[in-house]
Amino acid sequence: MNLLGSTAIVLEGRLFGLDAQLLFDAAITLINVFILFILLSYILFNPVRNMLKKRQDKITNDIEGAAKDREDALAMKQEYEAKLKAANKEAEGILSDARRTGEHNKQKLIDEGKEEAARIIAQANKEAELEKQKVADEVKQQIVVVAAAMASKLVSKSINESDSNALIEETLNEMGDKTWLS
Repeated sequence: MNLLGSTAIVLEGRLFGLDAQLLFDAAITLINVFILFILLSYILFNPVRNMLKKRQDKITNDIEGAAKDREDALAMKQEYEAKLKAANKEAEGILSDARRTGEHNKQKLIDEGKEEAARIIAQANKEAELEKQKVADEVKQQIVVVAAAMASKLVSKSINESDSNALIEETLNEMGDKTWLS
């Protein structure tokens, strides 16, 4: 056999210059790697993917929840601000009512004071009038006493006009100045 023929025989059991057993082992290894990849994919990769998916969903939900909480907080803040404004308006109204009531009470007290002062002045005027009337009555009584005293003296003496004037002077002096000045 020739050299070419022996090479052909040796090459006949080989593909691309590789031994059939080597090719068979390489094919089995490739099949095993593929099967191992599929198994690991189901055993490891899918749980990892699921875990990552759950984590991503949780983060997304947390972000959405935070956004919703922020919106709720803003709504509550606006509601509280509105309530605060309403409370301030109500407080201002109460203060305004209190001021009006205070002014009304102040004016009422002033009016009552003026009425009381007018009543006191009227009472004082009435008392002064009564005192004046009393003094006038006392003066009249004094005049009557003086007149009676003069009459008794005139009757006891018959006198002329100069004696009569002297008698009046004498009687007035006896009564004293304080009777006429009071």
